[in-house]
Amino acid sequence: MHAITKGLLAGAAGTLALDLASYGDMLLRGRSSSGLPAQVAERLADRAGLPLGDGEARDNRAQAAGAMLGYVTGVAAGAAYGLLRQRRPALPVLAAGPLLGAAVMAGANGPSVALRLTDPTTWDLTSWVSDIVPHLAYGLTTAAAYRALD
Repeated sequence: MHAITKGLLAGAAGTLALDLASYGDMLLRGRSSSGLPAQVAERLADRAGLPLGDGEARDNRAQAAGAMLGYVTGVAAGAAYGLLRQRRPALPVLAAGPLLGAAVMAGANGPSVALRLTDPTTWDLTSWVSDIVPHLAYGLTTAAAYRALD
């Protein structure tokens, strides 16, 4: 199996792990989902001149597009990991996982910071943990899945 294919599959597994960790946190604490992905999608669509419609339909499309951007980020990061793994010696899963998680966290939060929708310097500890834990789950799962496919 090609390194990119293994990376895509591993990234998909990692994205599932991230979603399970996020929704598990929401279930345990009774918290709502973040509106940031939808806000990012809405701003990007506006800047690209892509109409999302009006009212409730616009909100729903922005929410769907935000979720899809998350899936694309996770799967694309897995593919990039596959390319890197093809060219470099493998790190242990416990080393590669946190690095992958941090990279995807930066990739996921970067647009919302660049668009000035959030400022991580104002986040409290609970907000940081709510963001770090799912991304760590992504990284560890992606690294382990890639190793299993290797």
